[in-house]
Amino acid sequence: MKVLGTFPEGKWDARYLNPAAPHDRSYYMKCQLGGVLSCGLTHMAVTPLDVVKCNMQVDPRKYTGLFSGGRLVLAEEGVRGLLKGWLPCLVGYSMQGFCKFGFYEIFKDLYMNMLGEDISADYTGLVWLAGSASAEFIADVALCPLEMVKVKIQTSPPGTFPTAMMAAMAKMSAERKTSGFPFGSLVPLWSRQIPYTMAKFYFFELVVSMFYTHVLTEPKSSYSKQTQLGVTFASGYIAGVVCAIVSHPADNLVSLKGKESNAGKSFSQIATDVGAYNLATKGLAVRILMIGTLTGLQWWIYDSFKTSVGLGTSGGKPVKRTVEQRARNEIVSH
Repeated sequence: MKVLGTFPEGKWDARYLNPAAPHDRSYYMKCQLGGVLSCGLTHMAVTPLDVVKCNMQVDPRKYTGLFSGGRLVLAEEGVRGLLKGWLPCLVGYSMQGFCKFGFYEIFKDLYMNMLGEDISADYTGLVWLAGSASAEFIADVALCPLEMVKVKIQTSPPGTFPTAMMAAMAKMSAERKTSGFPFGSLVPLWSRQIPYTMAKFYFFELVVSMFYTHVLTEPKSSYSKQTQLGVTFASGYIAGVVCAIVSHPADNLVSLKGKESNAGKSFSQIATDVGAYNLATKGLAVRILMIGTLTGLQWWIYDSFKTSVGLGTSGGKPVKRTVEQRARNEIVSH
């Protein structure tokens, strides 16, 4: 007797663990679209926070805090100054979300099938980590050019660099020897985003499973969609706080690379100049606020979209198999 699902080919397959929503091409495409909405809209929405955070990282003497930094940007550039980089942010993170969420589901199923039912159940956390790291590796290739443009627009002094996306891309392309465009920031972006995404998915999945194991102990399906989405948001917010701390040093490096005085410097040289303590702490409080809220909203939007198209919310109570069930699986496999 199998634990979950009906398997078309007569053998265990991670893609069919939930008969109500089999992981076919349509499922993956819906997850990719949910990722576009999730990442693109939320990153665009927090553009003002991002502008202040990036400037605090690049010029901490001038931009000393979130509110004072925001007032300074408003005084020097007006409301438009707080919205700089919104379009490359929207486009870049929509592309990233498409890859991140869609490929996470694909890689998760792939790795579970490679490991088999028993091993994948025993090492579920490693499957989450490997799936999210693999997905983010691809997603950052799509994000990198737009992220470099966004940071350059947001951190350049007023009047020294184009603020329109296409004009900024053209200028960075023309100056690629010093700007490194389009993939000069890919390695530090991987350094920032892969740990961030591993923490984002691992801790989200973990906290959701803890909610449904220790707090909401009835079957997940017995709770309303509003309750399930509340669990989604809370789990996403908690995961986001961890994400912000883990990925902050690399985030600082990406921002500092866009500073005029750092043109032509290697990332190791910038890190040496700034110091490990400053890399780990400058702008961290703002980033925790931004990323915690951002990650919670991302998961909420993603699961709201999944629910609207009949896929249900993400995560749940882990499946526990008895010794007898394991033994049956061994008999079936032989």
